[in-house]
Amino acid sequence: MKMSEITKKDSESLIVFANELRESLRSGRFGAAGSRARDVKHSKGVRRDIARIETALSARRLARTPIETPRSVTR
Repeated sequence: MKMSEITKKDSESLIVFANELRESLRSGRFGAAGSRARDVKHSKGVRRDIARIETALSARRLARTPIETPRSVTR
């Protein structure tokens, strides 16, 4: 998923989508422990998608909070 697609979605759907990606990563990891072959490229892409989503959510959180300016110290 591209960052432009992520920025178009709202925060709630991004959280749900990130949880779904984490679950698919977890099931793929435990399935690989069995007899199935590993698809390393897929899991790498899923991890990167989760990181992109978390970055976008963090940026949105920071944009909502007001920035405090440092107070000048007088002597």
